Amino acid sequence: MHDDSRTFLTDLLETPSPSGYETRGQRVWIDYVSQFADEVRTDAYGNAVAVHEGASADDADAPEIALTGHVDEIGFLVKSIDDNGFVRPGRVGGTDPSVSQGQHVTIHADGGSVEGVIGQNAIHLREDESEADIEDLWIDIGAESEEAARERIEIGDPITFSSTVSWLSETRLAGRGLDNRVGTWAAAEGFRQAVETGTDATVYAVSTVQEEVGRKGAQMVGFDLEPDAVLVVDVGHAVDYPSAPSTKTSQMELGGGPALGRGSTNHPAVFDALRSIADERELELQVEALGRGTGTDADSFFTAAGAIPSQVVSVPNRYMHTPVELIDTDDLEEIATLLGAFASRADEFAPFEVDL
Repeated sequence: MHDDSRTFLTDLLETPSPSGYETRGQRVWIDYVSQFADEVRTDAYGNAVAVHEGASADDADAPEIALTGHVDEIGFLVKSIDDNGFVRPGRVGGTDPSVSQGQHVTIHADGGSVEGVIGQNAIHLREDESEADIEDLWIDIGAESEEAARERIEIGDPITFSSTVSWLSETRLAGRGLDNRVGTWAAAEGFRQAVETGTDATVYAVSTVQEEVGRKGAQMVGFDLEPDAVLVVDVGHAVDYPSAPSTKTSQMELGGGPALGRGSTNHPAVFDALRSIADERELELQVEALGRGTGTDADSFFTAAGAIPSQVVSVPNRYMHTPVELIDTDDLEEIATLLGAFASRADEFAPFEVDL
């Protein structure tokens, strides 16, 4: 990974972007893609689209391709403040209370960041060993009263875990919110690589908002774009660790290469095209069985404008929706390579249709 790409990835991961509050993360993404896009546009909710104008406007046969990821991460928000100044959090997306207790958090208030901790009874004082629910959590910001707390924060302020990027080895990267800043990184990098080839395809790089709360951003963008194919990058469950419930998902592992979804939303012609490109480039692939939808933005894109051939490309990820998600950056770089090659050679595979 070259220095600019690595810096871009780190900046994305260290910039808080909880669902509904993605502005700062989108600014990082826009600043990067603006270097090689013909145009970058945004909508009222902050979805961002970078455009490479290919030959599509003058050549009806030149395809239009969208490479997408979502910029939002899970987190909390300030739901209420009690008389003693303790903050009661509400869930943003699929935050897991069982791994939240005892964590440092940051409340992103208008006046600046406010540090806090999610409290937990000491092991000596516990009588109930059942897992906590969201209603059981409280955040201690050191305030002694509701009035003192309200001088620093207000209802609705977003909250993220304070953990940041850790390189555990040369290619093993851990941190919060890899789901799915790594996907929007791959969309931008695949876009950059396609632009550098001088592709005739019109290529869109898309960074959506609010995926974690129902794929809302993709629904908005899908009405505006009508590409010939959409590649959606998200994370998938790697189950190559002790105690992993490996029977609940496909056998995905870190370092095994990109994972292509197969079934339901995933379009067979796009799947075959990506596998062909991977074979030619000697990229190792994994396959993820997704028979009842993908749970990603692809489920919004593929029906947004009638029928858009769509494909999920997953980054293998351990410990999803925890503060210590873990990926192998070799997998991530290979996904960017796969996306860039697909966008550059899309005319060889279009039209993307089921053979009936």
